[in-house]
Amino acid sequence: MTDANPLLAPWTTPFGVPPFDRIRPEHFAPAFEHAMREHLQEMAAIGADPAEPSFANTIEAMQRSGRLLSRISMAFSNLVVSLGGDALQDADTEMSPKLAQHGTQVALDPALFARVDALHRKRDELGLAEDQRRLLERVHLGMVRSGAALGPEERVRMAAISERLAVLHTQFGQNVLYDEKAWHLPLAEADLDGLPGFVREVAQQAAAERGMPGHVVTLSRSLIEPFLTFSSRRDLRQAAYAAWIARGTHPGPHDNRALIPEILALRAERARLLGYPSFAAFRLTDSMAGTPEAVEGLLAEVWEPAKRKAAAERDRLLAVARGEGFNGALAPWDWRFYAEKVRRADYAIDAEELKPFFVLENIEQAAFDTAARLFGLGFTLRPEVPTYHPDVRAYEVRDAAGHVGLFLADPFARADKRSGAWMSSYRDQETMDGAVSPVIVNNNNFARAEPTLLSFDDAETLFHEFGHALHGLLSRVRYPGQSGTSVRRDFVEFPSQVYEHWLSVPDTLRRYARHSATGEPIPDASIARLLAARGFNQGFGTVEYAAAALIDMALHSHPDPGSVDVDAFEREFLGRIGMPAEIGIRHRPAHFQHLFAGGGYAAGYYSYLWSEVLDADGFQAFEDAGDPFDPALAGRLRTVLGAGDTQDPMQLYVAFRGRAPSTAALLRSRDLAA
Repeated sequence: MTDANPLLAPWTTPFGVPPFDRIRPEHFAPAFEHAMREHLQEMAAIGADPAEPSFANTIEAMQRSGRLLSRISMAFSNLVVSLGGDALQDADTEMSPKLAQHGTQVALDPALFARVDALHRKRDELGLAEDQRRLLERVHLGMVRSGAALGPEERVRMAAISERLAVLHTQFGQNVLYDEKAWHLPLAEADLDGLPGFVREVAQQAAAERGMPGHVVTLSRSLIEPFLTFSSRRDLRQAAYAAWIARGTHPGPHDNRALIPEILALRAERARLLGYPSFAAFRLTDSMAGTPEAVEGLLAEVWEPAKRKAAAERDRLLAVARGEGFNGALAPWDWRFYAEKVRRADYAIDAEELKPFFVLENIEQAAFDTAARLFGLGFTLRPEVPTYHPDVRAYEVRDAAGHVGLFLADPFARADKRSGAWMSSYRDQETMDGAVSPVIVNNNNFARAEPTLLSFDDAETLFHEFGHALHGLLSRVRYPGQSGTSVRRDFVEFPSQVYEHWLSVPDTLRRYARHSATGEPIPDASIARLLAARGFNQGFGTVEYAAAALIDMALHSHPDPGSVDVDAFEREFLGRIGMPAEIGIRHRPAHFQHLFAGGGYAAGYYSYLWSEVLDADGFQAFEDAGDPFDPALAGRLRTVLGAGDTQDPMQLYVAFRGRAPSTAALLRSRDLAA
């Protein structure tokens, strides 16, 4: 079987990347079955070991097990969302419950847990190094939170819950992708009014990709948001916005509203089995925040100031709209359109004039060179490395000590690719049995054009995801379970969000924001206006984000989530918190993939704001030092990125910053300070 199935044979490709040119969707099911059997045999041998439990024969043996399964799983999960297609989606539907069942079987294994629990009880006597003790504690906690300490009947129920949730998560994500692929808005020549050249070009490319003449608007964020920003046709903006917010709500087989109550009820049941009053309480116990009350306190600290700022922004937008003869009420599909006019009027910033300065390749080089100045990294294009799509570029990453890892950049939107932007890995760094270097991928969904021009927000997104990539690339840990981004959810966004700040450093903009046609650098006056406008529209941005974080907490704290009528709950909740009618929530529940296409951000969407407290406060240290590339601070930041989950995240932050974080810098950066 191993000869016929490339997933099971040794990978002799450059840097050990998956042999993408040989892998087919039909290879995954038999490879998974083989790897799961092998993993269960390995775990059974650990549980049956007659020797007294030790860190080496239990925890290290567990870390060493399942390597084949991990290798296949990483390739599969990445290809499902990055490459997509019906065959991979079908394989995902087939395998997700089986993989969940397997994971639960391992996590609830009584013999394994007995050994881990025995070690945990005497952890003070084992003479463990700091990373080993933390690994033992985290493995034990993970098994307890999976239900390993429960009775036999409860363990069976926990396994059934995990398996069912895996099915629902997969179905939820596929439903959103179906709606995004199914809708498009054809544009006649008369429908292009107000659209600048770069938006027209992207809409024309989108039509060509669908085999259609002319121009179309799709539900790719890289196209829908510029359309809402520039289109003078209010009727078309309304139609596009309605389609955007309706994803996951269409009656029939792809209606996610039918899935959400069951997902919430299963999560709540799992929490109750483990002794928690709600899923939010369960999730937040193992976070930097600690409790739902702490999260709600943070969100409350920004909610009212954000609404006040948004109200002032609305009044300014209305003044411009009235001046142009619009006398109606401002609607969510109007906000971006008039905000762009206000930005031009108040800050002399013209997105159409600025966009040619933000060429994709230049901004990517800016991200690379910033990493060089901060951390001594170099990035070399390696065209001989096989990739899963022609869009993808592979770079070897090196520093003064030699090879660091491999970085894959997948920048463009495609019909079968999941929307949004994310970082992931095909292999994680570790040194347990010899040095293993990471293979990291960044996915963005920029609209393809020639040249590809980014908005300033797009450029920030590229830097954000590259910050995640650096977290994976710079990992320097012994054990795979502690590698890179394997940290608490409300800490994982700190490296990505703090990295965004270097895009706005004037020296970065002068070097890399160069006109696509002339090569001239962006004028200093434009830089000054960009930086002056950083607080612009932050009331809107904070309100739409915070509303999504608040509804996440409310749904996962609900006393009877299985009874939730999703539409009614959303409507009543937004009314209760005083959601401005002119602003739409960033993610409506029916397409909130952070929460329901997987469990990673469930009761955790607040973490972007929690991490923003850290990133705003952290970059303030560089500003206070008077040098955004201060070597001592950069060295301490690299220590944070390299530590993975070997230390408590607050301890890591304090060691970097010299003190605990403050919200003051966050409120200033969002222009919300009193």
